[in-house]
Amino acid sequence: MMPANFQGLRVLSLESRRAVETAKLIRTYGGDPLTAPAMREIPMNSDGPVLEFAEALIAGAFDLVIFTTGVGVRTLIKTVSEHRDREQFLQALRRVKIAARGPKSSTALREFGIPVTVLSPEPFTWRVLVQALEEKLGSALTGMNIAVQEYGTSNPELLTALAEKSVSITRLLVYQWALPEDTQPLREAVIALAHGHVDVVLFMNAGQVAHLFLMAERMGYTDALYEGFRSTVIGSIGPSTTEGLSLYRLAPDFEPSQSKMGFLIKELAEHADRLLQAKRDAASLLVSKDSVRPISPLLTGDSGAAQAPRPELSGVDFLHEIGSRMAASDPLHTVLNRIVDFACSLIQCDSCFVYVLEDNQLVLRASKNPHSDLVDRLGISLGQGITGWVGWHREPVAIPEKALKDPRFQRFKNLPEDSFEAFLSVPILCRGKLIGVINLQHRKPYYHTEHEVRLLTAAGYLVGAELERARLETENLELSGRLESRKQIERAKGVLQRDFGLDEESAYRAMQRESRQRRKSMREIAEAILLNDDLRKSRWSGVVQGEEKDPSSAA
Repeated sequence: MMPANFQGLRVLSLESRRAVETAKLIRTYGGDPLTAPAMREIPMNSDGPVLEFAEALIAGAFDLVIFTTGVGVRTLIKTVSEHRDREQFLQALRRVKIAARGPKSSTALREFGIPVTVLSPEPFTWRVLVQALEEKLGSALTGMNIAVQEYGTSNPELLTALAEKSVSITRLLVYQWALPEDTQPLREAVIALAHGHVDVVLFMNAGQVAHLFLMAERMGYTDALYEGFRSTVIGSIGPSTTEGLSLYRLAPDFEPSQSKMGFLIKELAEHADRLLQAKRDAASLLVSKDSVRPISPLLTGDSGAAQAPRPELSGVDFLHEIGSRMAASDPLHTVLNRIVDFACSLIQCDSCFVYVLEDNQLVLRASKNPHSDLVDRLGISLGQGITGWVGWHREPVAIPEKALKDPRFQRFKNLPEDSFEAFLSVPILCRGKLIGVINLQHRKPYYHTEHEVRLLTAAGYLVGAELERARLETENLELSGRLESRKQIERAKGVLQRDFGLDEESAYRAMQRESRQRRKSMREIAEAILLNDDLRKSRWSGVVQGEEKDPSSAA
């Protein structure tokens, strides 16, 4: 059996509730996780339908209640308990037959002491559920009034199948799915998929599929998303999710042996590299020679190796994406991290570095894979190495392969050797002034299109002004902080001079001594002195006021 390892592939997870756990598992099995929550659970606009169901159930209107999710069980009981007698409702549930679609709903029912009559086996699809009901209840099913707790969205196939076999069907929707409040990660996921920047995508439920395509439709990216799926491995947690994919004319490349998240990630890690290679080989056969775009004249080296064309970001989309990141007046480090994220969303790469010009040196201020430990510590002189060359000449450099053999390449003692093949570096400019440099690295040969080089170069121009603004604001904040510290220290010196009869120099040295001994900053020492002085004044003021109000003192 092959070892379970994604071998550094980019794996997109659309999970919301278990996003952190999913990302951790992907890393455990050697993948590079990309997290974009696709949905959130929100309450219904009104509790009326739920309370009507509760009253009807207590009155004996139902023979069978079908629960499809654990969240649905808990939400239903919580909602009813806020308005009606909880125990009366639970007793009513215990009197009727209960069906559970899978272990999560059955576990939730057991928490409330509600026995399960029918438990749907794997793979927990609506077809398997209906079959389990028929096998357990037989002909009695035809005379039953059934209530179905739905999850997020309705399942018309399940409702139709049950309606044909029963007296009546009542839908019970206790919560609904909505897009996440912050849709930016999901937007970035759509763009990354469309541009071939994702190797593997994981779908844990049909709602994730629907919301991904909903976002793509809003962005005008539906066709590009389908194109991206041609060269992306699609992992489905099980048949129910696969049915959701089929509604969008997609078929999964992999389903696990058990419909569980851990099994999906572990088993897909064993086969992802092989599946990806096969899928991209098949996709390349569909690309005609006429559709291959010419290689940028900026590239150096042999560009004879053909590669499949990558979807291009339109001008409007490009401006929207970069504008949405740069619109907020955020501090410098936040802006730098956004530049890294945006560059990686534009062009698939193994690592990204952003250098900022400070005192004629390009200082590493943000990075993605690897060397995050060298951020704020690595400096490159203008003209030194490829990065320094780009900064000095203010021109982009794109090297498709054998970048380490480029005559401009230079090794650094404090930077571990990177085995990268391709390299793209562009300057960050503002009003003709060099602000910094953006570097993208690829461990395998990568032929940047002219469109990609121009996009990243344009990004360098557009983010330059924002980066300069953030840098100046950060400097102003630091200056303001130093000025405020100086004011506090001067006031504290005055307190020491007044209370202990010290001269100015002695008071300052006393504060310095306390700073060293207590391992606190001079400002912290000053604030402590001033706070103590304020407390003493407050106590003395209280004593004086108390004496003024004391009748005995007046006598």
